[in-house]
Amino acid sequence: MLPLISLSIRWTASSKVSRMEGDLQHVVGANLRRLRRQMGHSQESFGEHVGWHRTFVGAVERGERNLTLRTVERLAQQLRVHPLALLFDGVAAFTPVVDPGQRSRPVTFAAEALDGPPRGHASTRPAPLPRS
Repeated sequence: MLPLISLSIRWTASSKVSRMEGDLQHVVGANLRRLRRQMGHSQESFGEHVGWHRTFVGAVERGERNLTLRTVERLAQQLRVHPLALLFDGVAAFTPVVDPGQRSRPVTFAAEALDGPPRGHASTRPAPLPRS
């Protein structure tokens, strides 16, 4: 099981909307496009590989579709990458959520270091992904 992490979100004073709203969809889409191209797939062949229609692949890559966390996990399993490799762009620093009385230390990692499935994940190919 992956440890919990906390994120700091900055809120704008005027609109009370996160400045990050929608950014994560674009990050996931860009990471998916990069991985698809590294695998040598077109959108159509990649869609066949993961059980999606090519137009849905394109919409996800453009950040137009909001995938559930379960779908991100399944997609990462099929691509044989850590789920965080799809969610983060560049280097990120986080403070883990800890139990009361425990000391918290910031954690920093680079997305490119997340090149394999997390420990405990099956290496067998799962069933095609459902549309989100």
